[in-house]
Amino acid sequence: MSTATASGVSANRSKYALAVLGLGAFVIGTAELVIVGVLNLISDDLNVSVGTAGLLVTGYALGISIGGPLMTVLTIRVPRRTLLWLALALFILGNLLAVSAGIFGVLLLARVLCGAIHGLFLGAASAVATGLVAPERRGEAVGLVFGGIAVSTVLGVPIGTTVGQSLGWQATFIGVIILGVIALAAILVFVPPVGGSGSNDLGDQAKHAFAPRVLGMLLAGLLLMGAQFTAFTYLAPFLEDVTGISGGVVSAFLMIFGVFSAIGTFSGGFFADRNASNTLVIGNAVLIIALGGLYLFGSNPVLVGIALAVWGLVGFGVTPSLQLRVISLAGQGGDLGATLGASAVNAGIASGAAVGGWALAAYGIDDVPLVALIACGVALPVVWATRFLKVPVSAPLPLEGDEPEGADNMTAIPSS
Repeated sequence: MSTATASGVSANRSKYALAVLGLGAFVIGTAELVIVGVLNLISDDLNVSVGTAGLLVTGYALGISIGGPLMTVLTIRVPRRTLLWLALALFILGNLLAVSAGIFGVLLLARVLCGAIHGLFLGAASAVATGLVAPERRGEAVGLVFGGIAVSTVLGVPIGTTVGQSLGWQATFIGVIILGVIALAAILVFVPPVGGSGSNDLGDQAKHAFAPRVLGMLLAGLLLMGAQFTAFTYLAPFLEDVTGISGGVVSAFLMIFGVFSAIGTFSGGFFADRNASNTLVIGNAVLIIALGGLYLFGSNPVLVGIALAVWGLVGFGVTPSLQLRVISLAGQGGDLGATLGASAVNAGIASGAAVGGWALAAYGIDDVPLVALIACGVALPVVWATRFLKVPVSAPLPLEGDEPEGADNMTAIPSS
């Protein structure tokens, strides 16, 4: 193993820096998702309906999908390390605004702004992570960043929800602020200066980031995540009404999904480094099997638990491969491309939730996994076709196992 990265950063410092980036992702992931656990408290405190309070989830997602790329455009010339700590500092201020919000409109505005900064941070962190390690380990580095998001679903969200239910919803955001300050200090201490992914020229970044090959990859990611969230959004009602479990047992089943999602995200970086394209295709195929198992054996708790474990493992295990492919295909537009990858994922989540709601109303909770399975089937040929998208020759180094444009072969994932 090499003792320094391509940027000249020592291996030890690289490890600390990646851990810090994962911590930052954990903070923003917790802030994004924990709102679901305290919506009822916000509804009561600010005198709005629960449905209206749900706009706080939508607003945050729109902030990531639209605001993230816009903020990346505005900050394209800012050094990536500076952008990381600046984004986290603004994120802390946004959550301070949320804590002090006395009216719903102010809280909604704070959530939209935090969502935009979330997208900016995640894109910058992905770009920095790929510059902290040797080229053959860049998938692993991206997996460590997105692993912070996955861990937030297992630890941050349930703990934050418990704090909010006990001490008030503002206490949840105060906890996020404290963690954010810790992550900010750690970034300033442990993350070294790293060059951006591609050109410092906005026009050049946009030209490469919005190239057809990148848009094709973004479409595949949107379809893949959208298919999953068609079912995941309504997983709790499915477990209650079809599987026949309730209360704490539902939470235990959701915990199974969360734990295996975290494992899948971290291990997904390993497979991304070997061949991100094949990882996406295989992951898509396994997702069809997992959702098929959920649909066919939904009344059997044991088989449902197995299906959820497999789903979590591959469903989020493909995320590092998706992000790495987007950055790689963007070439000189890698900084903007990294943010667009996060946007595609969140657009998929939003669209999947909408499709799931339609399926629930049209066919009932029993058939929601079937609709998700069909959506996964629609995604498969698109994901498969992205195997033929080639990394541009202008890219200084391939960011994964793909060959530059014009190459004939691709490295296969080892069978063991």
